Amino acid sequence: MQIFGDILGSKPEKAKGEVRKMKIKKSDNRGFTLVEIMIVVAIIGLLAAIAIPNFIKARETAIKNACIANMKQVEGAVQVWAIDNAKAGTDTMAVGDLTPDYIKRWPSCGATAYVVPGTVNATPACPQTIADHTI
Repeated sequence: MQIFGDILGSKPEKAKGEVRKMKIKKSDNRGFTLVEIMIVVAIIGLLAAIAIPNFIKARETAIKNACIANMKQVEGAVQVWAIDNAKAGTDTMAVGDLTPDYIKRWPSCGATAYVVPGTVNATPACPQTIADHTI
């Protein structure tokens, strides 16, 4: 009777004091669930939201520092040129006077080249007239 009950789908009667054990089905499907993938994507999005503005700020700071360093190089080249040629503080010069003997290549801020300071004592300025790009 037990055999026919199993085949027909009826539940066998349990004996008094018998404890049935529940079988846990183990799935052979391996992989990630949708929730796990969504959590990983959310964490990556959060990290990107924090990191990208910091990268942009670091890039702007690097451009500013490079511009200031270029202006110091131009100022140094002008001063050395003035000493070598016995020029006064009010004398003027041209880019041709400074390159390639005093400064190898004329620098630029972005795509715009620096303008030669008017006189020996003049301070170079950023060609893009950005307020915080000053010596």
